[in-house]
Amino acid sequence: MNAPRVLIQSEDFDVSRELAALRQGDARVGAVCSFVGTVRDRNEGASVSAMELEHYPGMTEKSIEAIIDRAVQRFGIYAAKVIHRVGPLQPTDQIVLVAVTSAHRGMSFQACEFIMDYLKSEAPFWKKEQTPQGARWVDARVSDEQALARWQA
Repeated sequence: MNAPRVLIQSEDFDVSRELAALRQGDARVGAVCSFVGTVRDRNEGASVSAMELEHYPGMTEKSIEAIIDRAVQRFGIYAAKVIHRVGPLQPTDQIVLVAVTSAHRGMSFQACEFIMDYLKSEAPFWKKEQTPQGARWVDARVSDEQALARWQA
């Protein structure tokens, strides 16, 4: 049975292990590209002491699967994996892993960025940050929408 392409979990992940598993046994792979997002201690000028991520189980995985399917069709990648954490997180914690394999680096870089841009804008996650002023829900950024727009051109 194939390993799942999308995991939503509260536990941390081992990037090295995930990358090795993604390309294991596929001699066609000439490139592996990955992105790891982490919790920052500042956002929009405010100090952030903690973050909590929520999602809609089932709908979130389905949304991310559709994003991966679009990346496969558009860039011809061989495999992709997205791991996204939910629950309480602290600054420096890993939040997300996006990894792809392909024949050549250009396709891998583009597909990885494409998936991440769509994750930031379309995947159903809700983020709440703890700041000195109290808890606040984080809205989508204009810069994330602009990054997404270039793939739609």
